[in-house]
Order: sequence, then C-alpha cells, then structure tokens
Amino acid sequence: MSNPMTHTGLKVGWIGLGKMGVPITDNLLKGGFDVTVFDINQARCGEQAAKGAHVAPSVRDLAGAVDVIFSIIPDDAALKAIALGEDGVIAAARAGTVYVDMSTVSPRASETVRDAARSRGVHYVAAPVSGSTVLAETAQLTVFASGPTQAYSIVKPVFDTLSSKQYYVGGDQEARYLKLAINHLVGSTAVLLGEALTLGRKGGLDWKQMLDVIGDSVVASPLIKYKLESLRQRDFSPAFSSTQMLKDMSLVVDAGERAGVRMEAATLVKNKFAAYAGGDGAELDFFSILRAIEADSQLD
Repeated sequence: MSNPMTHTGLKVGWIGLGKMGVPITDNLLKGGFDVTVFDINQARCGEQAAKGAHVAPSVRDLAGAVDVIFSIIPDDAALKAIALGEDGVIAAARAGTVYVDMSTVSPRASETVRDAARSRGVHYVAAPVSGSTVLAETAQLTVFASGPTQAYSIVKPVFDTLSSKQYYVGGDQEARYLKLAINHLVGSTAVLLGEALTLGRKGGLDWKQMLDVIGDSVVASPLIKYKLESLRQRDFSPAFSSTQMLKDMSLVVDAGERAGVRMEAATLVKNKFAAYAGGDGAELDFFSILRAIEADSQLD
C-alpha cells in the first residue's frame, strides 16, 4: 500500500447522498477535497455538482476514477448491491484502493464485503458514524473505524474533516460492534426515559420541572441533555426516525444472537419500536416513543 497522500491531492469518491451524505460531502468540498459523487437520485447529484463536486454516472465509473471510496447507505442490501455487484465497488476499484463504508449495517454483511475486498486487493475499512444530521452539518460527528492500519492512516484526513472525534478500534469488524453497542444504549434510553416521564406524569409532576430536574441529575447524559428542549416543547421532528431506530435495534438483536449474547433488553426495545413504527410514529423522532408509552398508560 502506498504512503498516505496529502488531502489536497486525494481524490475522494462518495456513494450515497442521503440525509448524512449531503452534509458530509458539503464539508469535504469546503475542506478542499476533490470529491466525485454518485447517487441514484440525480437531483441530489446535481446539487452537489453546483457546489463543486464531480458526478459519476455509475458506481463503476466512480470506483475506477478515485483514490479512496466512501459509502453511506441505508442497509445491508444496499451495501451488498453497491459493493458486490457486477459493476460494484469491489469489481471496479483498482488494487490498492481504500474502500470505507460508513453505514450502520450488520457485522455479517460487512464481513462479506471485507472478504470480497481482500480477494481483489482492495483495503476495506468499516467506519460507521455516530451523530445526527445537525452534527453532520457542523462536522461534529464521531467516527468508529476498524480495518488495516495503513488504510486508516490514508483516510484519516477525510475523517478529520467530516467529524470531531475519531476512534480506531481494531483491525477487523470491531467498529461495527461498537456502533451497535452504542445504538443499543441510545434506543434503550428513549424507552427508559419515556417510561420514567410517564410515571412522573401519572404521579402529578409538572412536565417542564420534571425535565429540568432530570437534566440536572446524575442520569443526564449528553443524549438526554440534547433531547431536553424538544421534549419540553414536545417537538418530535425527526433527527432520527422511529423507523430508523427499529432498523438499528433489529441489527443489535441479530448481532447479539449471532455472537451468543441473550439480548433480552434489546429485544424488548426492538419490539416496542416495531409496534410504534408500524403506526403513526414511523417518521417521527425516535424519542417520540414516549407517545406510545403514554397512550398505553391512558395519558393524552
């Protein structure tokens, strides 16, 4: 593998211009990177082109034209399609290319991509991100990365530009497990807080005072503090939807079962989101799970 290039000379390919991909590529362009993008949504590609990005007509064209390739896509099926297809990343990338996937996907799917990459001399880094679209816009995401150390060193300048914290956690799929462990805590926190707040309401506590006290208490994690104002206003505009959280909790449960861990609490949380996302809460922020808990408790 060649030595790391300076970031101004690094040609970056980016696949996926969704809620995270757009603000991330915005920051890479502002940071001076030469960025080529691909997405099935041509309008989004056009918007990024207007900001200075090159647009590739296909994954194959992108993969063959850049030094490092990044993807951030919705799920396992999308990852396999763009990475493993006949015209996908692995088939089209030159030997020695670094491929980084930043999606939240299962360790099993990521391992399949890793094996295919190795067979073609492509260096694969798993690097899921933690943070909301707001944090993506301000380059305050957190990156968990695992894979070959030299590959990580090559793409580290990209991580530095799109995030405020970077953790290299191992040589294989460790980042996938760390991301799922944290997502377990995030999803479970929403349900636990919803139950606690509902109990408080049933006991006659003032809504805003209760939130103020929780915000000053030992349990006031950064996540809870971040959500306090939207809870005060009962504003459940989606930073991360209940449907997205259901997908993540399903990944948590599946990964745990595959690893031989009894995911009893995670299963309860997953089932709660499955019921809620199947109704009117699907596209609301996942902290709106509170509404389902209140309804179960006969609260308006």
